[in-house]
Amino acid sequence: MVGLAVLAVAAAAAGKDGFHRLSGRWDSVWYVRIAEHGYGYETTLPNGDVHSVLAFFPLLPALERGLSAVLPLDAAGAGLLVSWTASLAAAWGIFRCGEHVVSARAGVVLAVLWGVYPTAFVQSMAYTETLFTALAAWSLYAVLRGRWILAGFLCALAGLPRPTAAALIAALAVTAAVTLVRDRRLPLRTLAGVLLAPLGWLGYVAYVGVRESSATAYFDVQAAWGNSIDGGVALARFIASLPWPAALGLCAALALLAWLVVLCVRQRQPLPLLVHTVGVVVVPLVGAAYFGSRPRLMMPAFGLLLPPAAALARLRTGPAAAVLAVLALASAGYGAFTLLGPGPP
Repeated sequence: MVGLAVLAVAAAAAGKDGFHRLSGRWDSVWYVRIAEHGYGYETTLPNGDVHSVLAFFPLLPALERGLSAVLPLDAAGAGLLVSWTASLAAAWGIFRCGEHVVSARAGVVLAVLWGVYPTAFVQSMAYTETLFTALAAWSLYAVLRGRWILAGFLCALAGLPRPTAAALIAALAVTAAVTLVRDRRLPLRTLAGVLLAPLGWLGYVAYVGVRESSATAYFDVQAAWGNSIDGGVALARFIASLPWPAALGLCAALALLAWLVVLCVRQRQPLPLLVHTVGVVVVPLVGAAYFGSRPRLMMPAFGLLLPPAAALARLRTGPAAAVLAVLALASAGYGAFTLLGPGPP
């Protein structure tokens, strides 16, 4: 709400349409195109690169299409409804995970920290981040509670909005493998959950493969968008291309990211949460995607925020609220600046 209010004020001052920036630009346009016309569209850039709509997973546009058919909303408005609703579901699931691992107070702070993440403005856009985070958070909470079939079902659904679900699938698989090694047996419900988990992700990759008559078609489509795995070469080149103050600042940010991962390990977070967090963090760093999108792609790794959430939860309410309020205003200001600018998030 703070982010939307700041965006409204900034957009009015700049004479721009803030609502359109949330629902009708960048990736949102591609999702609306799928919702209205299905798969099949592609565009050729001036440099010859071909961008196919098949790069985008189907759950968000399917929900946009369904809701716009029964509600007085167009597909773009339906996308915002899905995103805003999913953001609340995500915050609730994140709270539950924090409550389970640390305490109810830490769970509240964890949910708020996720809501004031630097690129949290994407949580208010017709993007897939909130939808995926909601499904991932509740899937992880189900694993933490030992409800493996529910966890696998939610993981399968999480495989339909974003390819990032690979990290969640790995979290369930690694946890089950450790259980098998430790106990020398694997309960049937755990096996069922693990087998259910990849069905959504695999289903869409298989669909693209059949449609394009190539087993590697989905990965070829992603490569055409520049989203291939290169082990971090693109990231290193990007850092090297920056002026030294900017390069130094980016290196400091990456060092902070590594430190947070170390704190997660030292906090002894449950294995499924830790594997998911590390997976969501590592994949954008070793990929060749547009650099500006990488912080956004890491947003579902809410486990990174659990160590600072636990620390803030130990403070008195007044100081903790003050810190979170400052972070909320800073995040809202950055979001308005980014959304009203020329480039994608």
